[in-house]
Parts: sequence; structure tokens; C-alpha cells
Amino acid sequence: MARGTPAQNPAPPPRARILLVDDDPDDRELNAGILIRSGYTVDTAGDGAEAWQALHAENYDLLITNNKLPRVTGLDLIGKLRSEAVTLPIILAAATMRPEELEQHAWMQLNASLPKTFNLTTLLETVEKVLCSPGSVREQLDSSTAPAMA
Repeated sequence: MARGTPAQNPAPPPRARILLVDDDPDDRELNAGILIRSGYTVDTAGDGAEAWQALHAENYDLLITNNKLPRVTGLDLIGKLRSEAVTLPIILAAATMRPEELEQHAWMQLNASLPKTFNLTTLLETVEKVLCSPGSVREQLDSSTAPAMA
């Protein structure tokens, strides 16, 4: 680097936009807060019907949804998305679904599931894993901001 030339740090890659759906306002606020502090853009919805409207109003890179929701359940929301051929990555938080039940719903094409009593570290690790998986939006964003090879 030449003397007197300021160091140029590459801009960090843009963080993903996440829709977080949970009917418990305390859990919703806590989880959204940790995601926002980790650099994500987060919108929230309190039920599946609100989420459905948000999904049609904005573009998201990831959906994190609880299963037991008023008006439209998480499974119903995922079913509506998949019936419209939406390939949005999805993390399902479910307290009552066993792994065998998830296997029965292979059509949901879940990218990950969390027990409803997950901790914040597990949430962040799962989000990173899903967003950094091959072909994910995050991987595409990271590669588009990487310096070109000469």
C-alpha cells in the first residue's frame, strides 16, 4: 500500500432480510432483537395471516415461523407458499412436532427445524447454517461482493 493512501476495507456483504412469525409477543421481540443485533433486517408477524400479507408485500431471504399460530398455522402458511412454488428457505419452530412428523411433511421442503424452546445461540447458528447452505441467497450475496480474481 502506498504511503498516505487510506486503507480501503471492503464493504461487508448485505445481510439477509428475515420474516419472523410468532404469536408470543415476548418471544417475537426477543428473537427479532438478537437477529437485528446480528446484522439482519427483520420484519415480524404475530400470526400466519399477517405473515402471508407480508410475504406478498416484501421480498424475504428467510422465513422463521412458529407452527401453532392463530388464524393460519405455520404448516398452513408453508403449504400456501409451496403451492405457489415459492422456494423461500424456511425454519420451522415447533414444540409438538416430532422428527417423524416432519418426515411425513417432506413436501414442506424445510431447511431446518427448531424445538420451540430453542436458545438464542441455536437460533443464530441455525439461521447462519440455512443462509450459508449451497445455493442460498446469502451465498449468492457473498460471492457477488467478493473481489474478482485476476
